[in-house]
Amino acid sequence: MDIDLDFPDRNKLLELLPHRVAKLTNGKPHNTGVYFTEIPNNPLTNVSNIDYKTAESLGFFKIDCLNVSIYQGIKDNDHLQQLLEREPVWELLEHKEFVDQVFHVNGHSNTLALMKPRNVTQLAAVLAMIRPAKRYLIGKDWDTVMKEIWTKPDTGEYYFKKSHSFSYAFAVIVHMNLICESYSS
Repeated sequence: MDIDLDFPDRNKLLELLPHRVAKLTNGKPHNTGVYFTEIPNNPLTNVSNIDYKTAESLGFFKIDCLNVSIYQGIKDNDHLQQLLEREPVWELLEHKEFVDQVFHVNGHSNTLALMKPRNVTQLAAVLAMIRPAKRYLIGKDWDTVMKEIWTKPDTGEYYFKKSHSFSYAFAVIVHMNLICESYSS
């Protein structure tokens, strides 16, 4: 188990707190995972000597500190609430030029154009579909997708849990609305 924490600039946090970089099962450094507790590590690279799955089984707790630059455009809590409550222009997700600007969905314009999400639930499902375990659902009708999308795969393939999918869907909506707001000002 780990926790994902979003920051406008994760490096500011990591400069302040001693930490060790998590290691992936393939031996490479984890892009976002760190330990704020003592864990066996290489003192030259600051990377854990054990991969994050082994570390978890030994009781170490990894925290993923994520850079989410969209937060830099949010003025205050009221502004964030307005961005969350504003219905996005869903049709924009059918245009590669727009999608390529949007947090977490850039590079997936074909999937978005094919699936045409029109609400937060469908957007969350698309975010789950772009993960390996659920890619087989791309192009299926929404009834089929919604019956299968939140079922944990038994293959061990990477997938997005429902809670992650919805969290990111709301972040995508905020970013879509920020982009539209920047064009209208």
